[in-house]
Amino acid sequence: MLSPSAFRDLASGRRRGLAASLSRCLMRTLEVPYTAAVRLRNWRYDTGRSQIHRVDVPVVSVGNITLGGTGKTPTVEWIVRWFSDQNVRVGILSRGYGAQDGRPNDEALELAEKLPGVPHVQDPDRVRGARRAIEEFGCQLLVLDDGFQHRRLARDFDLVLVDALEPFGLEHVVPRGTLREPLAGWSRASALMLTRTELADDDERSAIRRRAARLAPQAIWLEATHCPQALRSPGGAEQPLESLAGQRILTFCGIGNPAGFRHSLAGCHYDIVASREFADHMAYTPESVHELARWSDGQEAAAVVCTHKDLVKVGPTWSGTKPLLALSGRLQIVVGQAVLEAQLEPLVRRALERR
Repeated sequence: MLSPSAFRDLASGRRRGLAASLSRCLMRTLEVPYTAAVRLRNWRYDTGRSQIHRVDVPVVSVGNITLGGTGKTPTVEWIVRWFSDQNVRVGILSRGYGAQDGRPNDEALELAEKLPGVPHVQDPDRVRGARRAIEEFGCQLLVLDDGFQHRRLARDFDLVLVDALEPFGLEHVVPRGTLREPLAGWSRASALMLTRTELADDDERSAIRRRAARLAPQAIWLEATHCPQALRSPGGAEQPLESLAGQRILTFCGIGNPAGFRHSLAGCHYDIVASREFADHMAYTPESVHELARWSDGQEAAAVVCTHKDLVKVGPTWSGTKPLLALSGRLQIVVGQAVLEAQLEPLVRRALERR
């Protein structure tokens, strides 16, 4: 199975040779029926042939049109905090992808650390999950995590994230590219938010925005950064990023787009001596964690650095002699925040009517 980076190297054309070319031809062949199926599904919802269910409270969806790694979890955190600051009782809904034996998955564990006390219902049937969140937890508003393609549950606001590193999904739908659906799907978005904008220059951001405006003229435009602020230990203690500056470190991650993590590390001026990459939503077992610890113990380095998403799964059973730390930071909206808040204000009023 290809790692996320190896898949992108192949799909983007960076990997050359006869075998790579034949693989791309096969991927293109498989893209055609998948795209047709996605278009048919969207057509059924657009024309009312498939039912869309509305619940009694406002629903805000945070999603994307490409494969993982656009920054959904920090964006969900930002949205939940904003509504909570308006005294709205917020609940989070997610499918629970990658969950093991009914336990919370990595995103749920990460959000639970950052948003203690916020109900998080994981259910593949998100209509059922929404009703449960309202009835059992008294939620006045729901945030649908990774919900753009989940159209059974009606939403009042669709926030779609666009990764500055890979905004257009390599121009192909999976498996030939990283698009979950054709770019025309942006026409359903209420807002488009360019994430990791610190990694694109002014010309690149402007070009992305112009194309997005053609594809989704109705959507408001936002730009956000997600810069690391501290290093977090499994116990929750934090230390300055500068504490490892110039030192040798090891890294690993199991996320959808490792390139973003690598860029964040590069900005911290660490000396990365070895890295390991795993599939998104990696289900770390005791054996795999032990093997990671043995790998790290065999290297000369001051610490092992991973993502927060990995830390919540690996940290509790970490047995390595080197400290395990995660980059910790928060999303900051640098373009369009006032416009976004104006769009969300009516949902606050509706939510507070439900006491």
